Amino acid sequence: MSLALQQEKTPVGLLRNKVYIRVYSAYAAAVFGDWFDMLAIQVLVGYRWQASPLMLALIPVANALPGILLGSAAGVAADRLNKLKLMRLCDLATAALTLLVLLAPNMAWLLPVLTLRAAVSALNVPAQQALTRRLVREDQLLQATSLNGIVNQGSKIAGPLLGGVALSFLSPHWCIVLCACFRIGSYGLLLTVKNADAAKAHTGETDHTPSAEQQTLRAMWKEGWSFIFRSRLLLFTMLFGLAGAMAIQLVDFQFTSLFRVIAPDREAMLGWLVAAAGAGAVLMIALMNRWNRSAGYGWKLGGGYMLIGAAIGGLGLLPQGSAILPVLVLGFVMGMGNGVFMVTFNYCLQKETPPHMTGRVFGIQSTVLGVVMIAAPLLGGVLVQAAGPGRIFLSLGIVIAAIGLSGILFGRVFWPKSHS
Repeated sequence: MSLALQQEKTPVGLLRNKVYIRVYSAYAAAVFGDWFDMLAIQVLVGYRWQASPLMLALIPVANALPGILLGSAAGVAADRLNKLKLMRLCDLATAALTLLVLLAPNMAWLLPVLTLRAAVSALNVPAQQALTRRLVREDQLLQATSLNGIVNQGSKIAGPLLGGVALSFLSPHWCIVLCACFRIGSYGLLLTVKNADAAKAHTGETDHTPSAEQQTLRAMWKEGWSFIFRSRLLLFTMLFGLAGAMAIQLVDFQFTSLFRVIAPDREAMLGWLVAAAGAGAVLMIALMNRWNRSAGYGWKLGGGYMLIGAAIGGLGLLPQGSAILPVLVLGFVMGMGNGVFMVTFNYCLQKETPPHMTGRVFGIQSTVLGVVMIAAPLLGGVLVQAAGPGRIFLSLGIVIAAIGLSGILFGRVFWPKSHS
């Protein structure tokens, strides 16, 4: 069978996988709701409570701490336990904790609730990735990863836009309620899936390693770390992603601080920025299949960071009272970079990892990123509070772009066997 014919049949085969489509739809419902929630919390804390940059930095810390403590164990759990039941449990728990956010009167109450909710998410992410790896064939991995990315980024268009409309007429609490409703909807969709593991036969793959049940948690955890250190490509990919993430996380939750300067009376502008970023990401994800055949990991990962850095630096140059157009343009560029990097990074981890190790690898990646999200946001809050958001955004934009350029220049060294 020719390569062209295989490529024509691949999308059809994936879309006919009913189990994957149901799981994918549940994921879409959950992620769509999350963007209502995230924007509402930022507006509530930043605009309504007038929290300082340092207090804003505590929000990602609360979200990251469970990932550090539970990330690797969550990856082992995703490989060892029933992934479908784990995702259902996570949806119910997330919905309940989201409703508790409504009762938080201040940061002292909000942060513990966010921490508990993040602990649940630490279990959900590797379970979803591992289940996707089981449900699709090897030649469909890029498409499945792209579809997940389209949902994740596409929700940044509809979520902030509709959330911005809701915030114009209603309080941020309504967005939080919608997040809980979408999580309940995700749970309902997962209930329609009766036996996800049976779809493994669709991939045509078999495991040639001891079953998860025959290994202890500690042994599986050590095996996951050992596998990463033995794989030069995976190790360099994670280190490169970590370097850029450290710089990005310094400002990731300081956009509210920046927009209180740029647009102090326009709460919805932050939503427009995120929506534009989502549009840019969706566009690049749609083009990824063609680019995938003509560029290696260095060009895609490095190019993604360069676009993100250019956009963040440009936002730092905007004066108070800026029009909406430059915000939309820079948001679009930032989304393009994020789309390229996110799909390439996740695809690389999935492609270079055997199915029985997928949950552990993504769990370890979550742990490492969680460590970054403890220190970096706090340092970013201190820097923004001391020097102002504009100067910090400009400086870190240059740093992120430089990291991206290094990936392009030294891509053949970092990823010598890249064929994607």
